[in-house]
Amino acid sequence: MTTTKLFGSAGFDAFVSGFPGVTLLDQWESRVAKVGDKVFALIALNQGDNRITVKCSEESFEILTALDGIDQAPYFAKRKWVSITDGSPLKPEEIEHYVKRSYDLVAAGLTKKARTELGIVPLT
Repeated sequence: MTTTKLFGSAGFDAFVSGFPGVTLLDQWESRVAKVGDKVFALIALNQGDNRITVKCSEESFEILTALDGIDQAPYFAKRKWVSITDGSPLKPEEIEHYVKRSYDLVAAGLTKKARTELGIVPLT
């Protein structure tokens, strides 16, 4: 079983707050992280439901959903969103990587003006 600081509201908040332009709010019985008003990650606040939901690439989606403890995220109509439980085989640094990658994917979809206003360095 993977245990990481991200599987807790305080650890999740501390990690995602390190990215430029992030706002946090409680929505859908979850702690939601947004960049430019677009969701990039959330953690369920239900006691006993330890899961983090993130956006990922199509390739990562196929790889991740083949692992125990990782499924297509419920309530997200589009593919490429996964729900990672604390029982997944991913190491803490791998989960952090996928949260950061989700941020990068969502931030890349913002306009150049919005990224500039949010202080996001040009994405490569």
